[in-house]
Amino acid sequence: MVNEKNAHYTDSDIQVLEGLEAVRVRPGMYIGSTSEKGLHHLVWEIVDNSIDEALAGYATTINVNVDKEGVVTVRDDGRGMPVGIHEKTGVSTVETIFTVLHAGGKFGGGAYKVSGGLHGVGASVVNALSEWLEVRVYLGGEIHYIRFENGGHTKEPLKVIGTCPKEVTGSEVRFKADPEIFKEGTDYDYQTLYERFRQLAFLNKGIKIVYTFEDKDGEKKEHTFLYTGGLKEYVHFLNRNKNVLHQDMIYVDELDKDTNITVEVAMQYNDSYVANIYSFCNNINTVEGGTHEEGFRLALNRVINKYAKDNKFLKDSDENFQTDDLKEGLTAVISIKHPNPQYEGQTKGKLGNSEVRKVVSNILGEGIERFLLEHPQEAKQIIEKAQLASKARIAARKAREATRKDPLDVGSSLPGKLADCSSKDPTISEIYIVEGNSAGGSAKMGRNSTFQAVLPLRGKILNVEKARIDRIFDNAEIRSMITAFGCGVGDDIDINKLRYHKIVIMTDADVDGAHICTLMLTFLFRFLRPVIEGGYVYIAMPPLFKVQKGNAVRYAYSDEECEEYKKEFVTNFKIQRYKGLGEMDPEQLWETTLDPKVRTLKRVTIEDAMEADEAFSMLMGEEVEPRRNFIVENAHFATLDI
Repeated sequence: MVNEKNAHYTDSDIQVLEGLEAVRVRPGMYIGSTSEKGLHHLVWEIVDNSIDEALAGYATTINVNVDKEGVVTVRDDGRGMPVGIHEKTGVSTVETIFTVLHAGGKFGGGAYKVSGGLHGVGASVVNALSEWLEVRVYLGGEIHYIRFENGGHTKEPLKVIGTCPKEVTGSEVRFKADPEIFKEGTDYDYQTLYERFRQLAFLNKGIKIVYTFEDKDGEKKEHTFLYTGGLKEYVHFLNRNKNVLHQDMIYVDELDKDTNITVEVAMQYNDSYVANIYSFCNNINTVEGGTHEEGFRLALNRVINKYAKDNKFLKDSDENFQTDDLKEGLTAVISIKHPNPQYEGQTKGKLGNSEVRKVVSNILGEGIERFLLEHPQEAKQIIEKAQLASKARIAARKAREATRKDPLDVGSSLPGKLADCSSKDPTISEIYIVEGNSAGGSAKMGRNSTFQAVLPLRGKILNVEKARIDRIFDNAEIRSMITAFGCGVGDDIDINKLRYHKIVIMTDADVDGAHICTLMLTFLFRFLRPVIEGGYVYIAMPPLFKVQKGNAVRYAYSDEECEEYKKEFVTNFKIQRYKGLGEMDPEQLWETTLDPKVRTLKRVTIEDAMEADEAFSMLMGEEVEPRRNFIVENAHFATLDI
């Protein structure tokens, strides 16, 4: 609904706070880095401006085009940027927006109620970091045009270059990222852009985003994202590979008139044991939570516990369900729109506004209560799931306590005995998680015991994606890893107590080894995610072949590398294919996989926790069909002559 009071977007709405300086000198201060992540941030900033125009009620469609030369074009059908002369700068308002830092309609001018942009610096920062940038404004039947070059310098002032129908309005920004700034390359990733635009469409129901991407060969892909159901469609998408407990979702979408905060929440339970709860403020993913998530938990606890006691699922003397009990198997997306959000930290990872807690708790609490009263059968299923989770939590408590002992005290009881390193400095200490006693024996003998520890595991560990928490903490292999790492697990993690700053997964280079590695990563992702986020998890890369001619030895880590060594030796060489780590003697294992001077390690990262969560659920969860489809779509088939 358009607010008539704010319907006129004028030159006076643009307030200048300070000049544009030092962006090219210190681009990381404004876009995080000049890597691929920073490159894509340029697109987010321009698209966010169009999203803000749509949120204000003036735009319905946003077109984003990336051509094979890496030129990005963003066009919206909003009001069009103001084109008059700005009173403070003496140049056109369009030029002011793109050349003055902190110039925009987001600083009290009344143009926007909410905004997700980078405090309004987006347009000028993108200009400063571009080889060139062009703006076209469609307004009043005229097409206004301005071009900037060489990092934000105005090529020529704003001018009219043509006419258009008066009903056609909006803004178009075209830019080419500057390779002098983005030295790692200026090629955009199709999938990264696709996933962000899909997410923005989910978070802003009714806004159409048309995305066109042209690859280097000129092949084009086009997608239109439009979700009238908003977060309900988002949760349905996140739960598509899971068995849901109820088809109707718990859903609220309401404006609190006292604070002008809009709260939209969609939530749905499934039969898994994992909680997937994501929160956003003004389209920004608040990965560290904040007061909106606190309000969510308050509503969840208050309403479901009251319903359970009112309907005799819990006796008055029974202990209330805890948050973890009520979160098990819950997929939820929390999105608020706030006129003046306050974040903790530069990354906007955590929302700090105290008033949000009560607003979310009240609005969502009424929504949950209404759902439970209107859906008694589904309410019973939700509470029965919470009861099972509560029993499992209590049973897991004792098993978890066992992991808090000193590993040296319980070493003799571990299924694979921990061979610790002598160093107590975690910054240089490493632990190799090895499959089987044979490989473990070689690793123990071949390692440098000063800083390298070895923990052999017995076969494949438990798939935590399919197990309840009590089974997980009762599993010997998992308990031994938690104990050895020393930093706790789940909500009890203290990363400062991590005993090794390199946790290296070392498995055989075969299908079983890949499966064990995946099981390990699933466990770490679900229960020790900060360890992955901190960059402490690695995968070892043992060689596949040993190629030897006389005293000359080469280790090959791929079929292609093996072929190169065969060409080097020409004739009279021997090839050994390593089927497992246990086939290597300690010296070979050291000189190929353990020696820091020559080894290759892959660091495990989480660029997008939501996408990672989806992948783990699909690959390791109960549903077979999505996994089968993934294998068919991604497998490489070979024709064998038999």
